[in-house]
Amino acid sequence: QVQLVESGGGLVQAGGSLRLSCAASGRAFNFYTMGWFRQAPGKEREFVAAISWINSNTDYADSVKGRFTISRDNAKNTVYLQMNNLKHEDAAVYYCAADRSRSDYPRSGQSEYDYWGQGTQVTVSS
Repeated sequence: QVQLVESGGGLVQAGGSLRLSCAASGRAFNFYTMGWFRQAPGKEREFVAAISWINSNTDYADSVKGRFTISRDNAKNTVYLQMNNLKHEDAAVYYCAADRSRSDYPRSGQSEYDYWGQGTQVTVSS
């Protein structure tokens, strides 16, 4: 079993930046593809970004390309999401997830992820 704990959410002005972190328990972190998803009020949870376990291949939702960057530090069992130029539509609860399939490329489907964190709130003000 893997436990994921997100942190770094908060209130930020539009145009500002935040960095989310997700710390994972266990010794198999190196072999997990890690993803970030988000859910805004009244909307379904959606894919944001993912990074594969091998070669750190990345994938992003079109809505965040060029503004968000996902990265990982295997020595710290941690994945990050750097969010720049935040917009009001980025406000949501952000979830970290782990995919243990060892796919060479990151996957964007929620059903493909095996473990989920509890989420961290990101609020974007005017």
